[in-house]
Amino acid sequence: MKIAIIGAGCSGITAIKCLVEAGLHDVVCFEKSDRIGGNWVFTGGSGHSSVAETTHLISSKKMSQYSDYPMPDDYPDYPGHRQVLAYFEAYVRHFGLEKYIRFNTAVLRAEKIEGEQRGASDDTGAKERTGPAGMTKERWKLHLSDGSSAEFDYLLVANGHHSVPRHPAWKDDFAGLYLHAHDFKNNRNLNGKRVLVVGAGNSGCDCAVEASRVAERVDLSVRGPQYIVPKLFMGRPTDTFAASMQWLPQAVQDVLHRLSLRIQVGKYSDYGLPDPDFPPTKAHPTVNSEMLEKIRHGRVHPRPGIARVTGQTVHFADGSAADYDVIVAATGYKIHFPFFDPAFICWEDATNIPLYLRVFHPEHPGLFFIGLVQPQGCIWPLSEAQARLVAQVISGSKSLPSNWRDLARAEGEAAERTFLKNPRHSVEVHFLPYLKKLKQVAR
Repeated sequence: MKIAIIGAGCSGITAIKCLVEAGLHDVVCFEKSDRIGGNWVFTGGSGHSSVAETTHLISSKKMSQYSDYPMPDDYPDYPGHRQVLAYFEAYVRHFGLEKYIRFNTAVLRAEKIEGEQRGASDDTGAKERTGPAGMTKERWKLHLSDGSSAEFDYLLVANGHHSVPRHPAWKDDFAGLYLHAHDFKNNRNLNGKRVLVVGAGNSGCDCAVEASRVAERVDLSVRGPQYIVPKLFMGRPTDTFAASMQWLPQAVQDVLHRLSLRIQVGKYSDYGLPDPDFPPTKAHPTVNSEMLEKIRHGRVHPRPGIARVTGQTVHFADGSAADYDVIVAATGYKIHFPFFDPAFICWEDATNIPLYLRVFHPEHPGLFFIGLVQPQGCIWPLSEAQARLVAQVISGSKSLPSNWRDLARAEGEAAERTFLKNPRHSVEVHFLPYLKKLKQVAR
């Protein structure tokens, strides 16, 4: 069985490892760059979607590391991007994964080749995923950047979802310097500038904090409520504190989360920010220990959402206006698969993505998505658990439930109800409950 993986970032490398560990050695991982690591490979230019110069993890090392390869003891609670990349590189060396990776080879187009059934007597999935004798004979033809093409029995998509910026409608109306957070690598071109950062998510707050160190003034446009959570609580990484409450009912956890945040930071309206009217687990939180301090120190000034932009003047929803030299739009990313025809799969504006366990597509049983989640925690352990389950399914040691297609559609609908309904939360998951579910199915 020939298996292809697209992308050698944090999800792709653990996918290789799990497949090989399951005895599936005919694996090729296509990586368009010359090294592993994906977004964690820092580059100063704007062409590559990378971390910024000062980026650190927003999840603690304990809650971020792969299950069978811990981070070094001398790493801090929140490692920097160079340490993270070194960890990935050590992981690849330790498990001998590099020989499965074709560097500098992009997948330009991926096409599904339909075929006959191979001994399948039940197309609901009971036998379909039990091994070679009971699988749909579909193959995948990949057209590569070196001019060649190759066919595979299975395709694992691990290309990430933080590479194609989502721009605001007024982008071209601004006459000053416009940057998306995708292109924000450091604050060196912001000395003495009037800067507006749009969006209070993790990227937006990171950009605003860094800009405030050198800019003349930094404003932060916040369209709606957002939980901004410090990285430490009672001397411990906040995510480890949250993990210790998993045995409690969700409603009780929500009350305790809100209470702990009120003790730590008070009311968000005291900082000029809107107070959330939903539980902390309803949306993706912002984990940043400096943002609220910068506001109280007068280095960052909250502003409401943007009504319109004319020249270098930004008009806000409350009727106020201000002039800026630079706008940094931290307005998120699109889920994008450049190698798929949009008529085949396009989820750029979707709020409902029907995948069983966020991995298995109900219409394409030979296609798997690894790392296509936005967890309230770290992606890497989830990608590892996803890949381990996929390896079991392909090898025939594990069957999916007979109604997995129906469950896939139900999951997409449930996500719309569980989280705020917008594209930002289309692949949102609760870290520990989701990880637990993956492990239960993989048993």
